[in-house]
Parts: sequence; C-alpha cells; structure tokens
Amino acid sequence: QVQLVESGGGSVQAGGSLRLSCAASGGRTFSTSTLGWFRQAPGKEREFVAAISWSLGTTRYADSVKGRFTISRDTAKNMIYLQMNSLKPEDTAVYSCAAGSSWLRTSGSEYKYWGQGTQVTVSS
Repeated sequence: QVQLVESGGGSVQAGGSLRLSCAASGGRTFSTSTLGWFRQAPGKEREFVAAISWSLGTTRYADSVKGRFTISRDTAKNMIYLQMNSLKPEDTAVYSCAAGSSWLRTSGSEYKYWGQGTQVTVSS
C-alpha cells in the first residue's frame, strides 16, 4: 500500500511562487511508476498538471502550466515536488499528488494511489 502526503500549499498573490511537496511511503519500489500532480478547483473537474517518471525523470506538463511549473523528484528521499512560479488566480485549486504504473498519463483514472490534497489560493 502506497501512502502519499502533500504539503506546501497556502495563499499567495498573483505572480508569486509556491513549492508543493509530496512524501511517498509504503514499502513499494517506484522503479516502474509515474508520479503526477493534479488539481481541482471548486465546481470544476480534476485537471492534470504535471507528471514525472520515477526512474528516468522524464516529465510531462499541461499546456496551462508549461513554462511556469516544474515537477521534480528526489529518489533518495522518496519525495516529489512541484515548483510553481508566476502563479495566476486561475491556478487556485486543491492540488493532489498521485502514483500510477502507466507512463506519464494525463488521466486521473490511470493513477491508483492519491494523497489527500493541499489547498493553493492565488489572489489577484
């Protein structure tokens, strides 16, 4: 059983930055896994943000965050990060990390394990 715990959310003004962290545990190796970040704003569907291959570090981003957000991982610490720069009010959402075995997928249904989420609020 994989556990994912996010941290680092908060409130920031437009143009600011935040870094989200996701601690992974559970005794399972992640050598064939993809780790991803998703977000969900009130009244909207869950949206893919970014994904990274645990073994190779290959990344994939949603067009809406490309050039502003960076996903990374620390395999020694079993940590995933999402550095968010140039934040916009439309980035406001609950951000969740997820783990799955399919390669860099953008659909939440491809991810088996989820964290509880952390709130990010960007004010104008």
